[in-house]
Amino acid sequence: MQAPILIVPYMWIGDFVRCHTVVKLLREREPSRAIDMLATSNVAPLVDYMPGVRKGIIADLPRKQLAYAEHRALADRLRAEGYCHALVMPRTWKAALAPYLAGIHRRTGFFGEGRIVLLNDLRMGERRLFRMVDRCASLALHRGEAQPASWPEPELVVPSSEVLAWRGRLGLNTERPIVALAPGAVGPSKRWPEASYAELTARLVSGGNAVWIVGSEQEKSLATNVARGTSSHVRDLTGPDLRNAILALAAADAVVSNDSGLLHVAAASGTPAVGIFGPTSAWHWAPLNTLAGVMETASELPCRPCHKPVCRVGHHRCMHDISVAQVARAIQRILSSAPPRRMLAVT
Repeated sequence: MQAPILIVPYMWIGDFVRCHTVVKLLREREPSRAIDMLATSNVAPLVDYMPGVRKGIIADLPRKQLAYAEHRALADRLRAEGYCHALVMPRTWKAALAPYLAGIHRRTGFFGEGRIVLLNDLRMGERRLFRMVDRCASLALHRGEAQPASWPEPELVVPSSEVLAWRGRLGLNTERPIVALAPGAVGPSKRWPEASYAELTARLVSGGNAVWIVGSEQEKSLATNVARGTSSHVRDLTGPDLRNAILALAAADAVVSNDSGLLHVAAASGTPAVGIFGPTSAWHWAPLNTLAGVMETASELPCRPCHKPVCRVGHHRCMHDISVAQVARAIQRILSSAPPRRMLAVT
């Protein structure tokens, strides 16, 4: 049996999903090798739905301190797995420390933060690659190899039987088409206004749909405000377990999401998704998977894209100028083009 490969991905949800492109590339090139992914407890549920990944190695390392003992303990776990190759996506030296201490023979990553010793397959030119997917996937190529015309798309395969069992446990059975909303994002400037999500929710419910609101535990108050004043056809599914969001997005007939990790989850699951982009560029940050709709302001704004978490000029027009009617029309096109998922056969 050939020695396995370890991927050390970014631990943000969207970037973690993006790294499934790397898994697919490696599977094409070395089909006989097992592939594992380092993961935090937060993103670990994603591994269960990624074809081609043998398992996740869960490690919640402190982010703002050295924590050498924890890195050493992780290195001991990695050494026991017998990895022959580690691909280190983040350019921090701490991301490369455990693979180095584990003695993994080949350690690939971009030059940065004094990692000349920690990595022995150093790559240059990261800053010339503007999309995150290009940066991550290029590490799976041979040194000097040209990028392909297109990358393999990330994929999350969620069994229908698991979705149905989960819906039964939570009492989420409904005859209405389901629209999942992901109103959160890292940084307030990337969030379509709360009032717009609330108005969209009311429109969807009055139009005969059920609405599920997904997000982290920190977004529960946001979900409460979005759902306020609506009927029992709205469910707040925010919480600490990412698996709930994965299953909800896989079960939905359509998704509306800001530029956030959950947009990547929905797209990789094959659920038609509408992505709302304000301060960020869809070309840079949208999922590699095709979206059912990309919502951006039609206004000519010299400050956009700024890629900043907080609006520097204060008007936040890149988000406020995207109308509820515009998003609602996109959702209606999705719902009218395919049968509701409750009608689909269990696989």
